[in-house]
Amino acid sequence: MKNKTVIQRIWAERVLYALLFPTMLYFILFKVLPVINMRLAFFQFRARGNWPFVGLKYFKMIFSSSAFAQILVNTLIISFMKYVLLFPFFVIFALVLNEVKNGLFRKYVQTVSYLPHFLSWVVIAGIWISALSLSGSVNQLASFFGGEPIDYMTDRNAIRWILMLCEGWRSLGWDSIIFYTAIISINETLYEAAEIDGANRRQIIGHIIFPALVTPMITMFILNLGFFLNAGFDQVLNFSNAAVESTVDILDTYIYRIGIEGGQYSLATAASLIKGLIGVVLVLVTHVTSKKFTGEGVWK
Repeated sequence: MKNKTVIQRIWAERVLYALLFPTMLYFILFKVLPVINMRLAFFQFRARGNWPFVGLKYFKMIFSSSAFAQILVNTLIISFMKYVLLFPFFVIFALVLNEVKNGLFRKYVQTVSYLPHFLSWVVIAGIWISALSLSGSVNQLASFFGGEPIDYMTDRNAIRWILMLCEGWRSLGWDSIIFYTAIISINETLYEAAEIDGANRRQIIGHIIFPALVTPMITMFILNLGFFLNAGFDQVLNFSNAAVESTVDILDTYIYRIGIEGGQYSLATAASLIKGLIGVVLVLVTHVTSKKFTGEGVWK
């Protein structure tokens, strides 16, 4: 058994490797090869022949564009609303869920809160656009109480908040799983000892439950910063329209527009590379800062 070659061991576990193959193929095609071809940001794309080296030409074009500054601001604002403002609500939801004593009702709430995560953004956008239209349920309810109908989907002051609320509705149950798991993994003897010492529920939450959430909170927050400049391409693309495009146009939609629609592959790759590098820097800075002040980070 010990003398088996690598090929023999792989053949012995061929069923497991066959199951693993589609996942490996996905990461090779959509994660590894794109990283290798990031060099296109420094070359002029040609369908045939060699790619001429142009240095920082496309980076200069991006930073000299007046539209890029507004797009970057839009991305930062929307990402901040999604990844920072929404973050505490996932932790709070896990805490509230843990306080529900009725097991059947708790499972019902969990199931209902998880379901939106499995819907595509096309379906979710259809639901929200229908509800927020002039003749939608939200305006019908507002009219019942004497309010004036508002076309929320063309309101530039409201669209970013709609994106945030929609993201919260979709992700609340799913993103709170890791925090709820951390809570239910707490040793029961800690609760018993606290109750013997006369601690009330607020004190138990503050001194037992919340400290157990610090590590997963820090880890998740740092990892989320790696996606800070994503801002949700699928969501924005489905919610965007001509009236609000200047307010919700983000880096990903900009890259899609100039790359896929415009055929400027080198320019789109340069913009994507800038986004990726900023994401890496944010993760590293947050990790170092967290290690310095709390002793916890993404890795040891």
